[in-house]
Amino acid sequence: QLLSQDYPTDRFEIIVADGMSDDATRAIVTEIAKNHPQVRLLDNPGRRSSAGRNVGFKNGRGDIFLVVDGHCYIPDTQLLNNTVACFEKSGADCLGRPQPLDPPGLTAFQKAVALARASKLGHGGDSLIFGQYEGFASPVSNGATYRKEVFDKVGYVDETFDACEDVEFNYRVAQAGCTCYTSPGLTVRYYPRENLQGLMRQMLRYGSGRRKFTKKHPAALTVNQLIPAFFVTGLLCLAVTLLIALFTGILLPSLLLALPYGLYLLLLIGTAVKIAVKSGFSCATPVPAIIFVIHFGLGWGFIRQALKS
Repeated sequence: QLLSQDYPTDRFEIIVADGMSDDATRAIVTEIAKNHPQVRLLDNPGRRSSAGRNVGFKNGRGDIFLVVDGHCYIPDTQLLNNTVACFEKSGADCLGRPQPLDPPGLTAFQKAVALARASKLGHGGDSLIFGQYEGFASPVSNGATYRKEVFDKVGYVDETFDACEDVEFNYRVAQAGCTCYTSPGLTVRYYPRENLQGLMRQMLRYGSGRRKFTKKHPAALTVNQLIPAFFVTGLLCLAVTLLIALFTGILLPSLLLALPYGLYLLLLIGTAVKIAVKSGFSCATPVPAIIFVIHFGLGWGFIRQALKS
């Protein structure tokens, strides 16, 4: 999809930062590079995506650096043209983009994940990744393209991060006073996880990354970031009170703790019904479980990381 861009082939390069993969990735990229000299295969011995970004940022020969993750879909041939146009129009230091979870070829479960993540319960209200806003905004939630000069101001990605490395880097970009312009013309679509287990692993990593981010930047801590941790803590307290009630017959603490979770369950069902009306019953059925996994994974990942450090 990058090679199909309507853009002069001698004006851009594609750096594949390979995390020492043991599948056919390296052979495939090497074969493609034989016919497309703008493709460069570079080693990422750090393996993490944070280290991979730095491989590209430090070795790229251009003036503009655009991050495209492996599990992405580029919807048209104008991404590079639109990137240049947005920089010229805005004069910004970096660009943000929508990153919806709706590429073609999704399974019913992946569609449910996309709809759940795009709902009010499924993602932060200050995030721009599911919107169509165009204009200047903070890069923290969706910054992905940078002028070379940005690295001179803020340095590179923190390679100790295994998740949320983009949020942490973009936070430093914002703190340095760099401007960011976001546009739907820069949309890159992401593939959602294919099952609940994969989604849970992803959310645990995100929760852990959030804790590392707020530990490094305490001023960035918000109530919204703490809510999943409070959610999990309340569940653990509810489980303890239920055990106590089992042996003592004292039910009041359990009933008081269960009340907000009963309301939460109604919110999950309401969100699923709303999605069912709009997108069909098959997409809505897994939504309550998906949203619960999102909240629990973020919360437990945050708590687990906090206990480590």
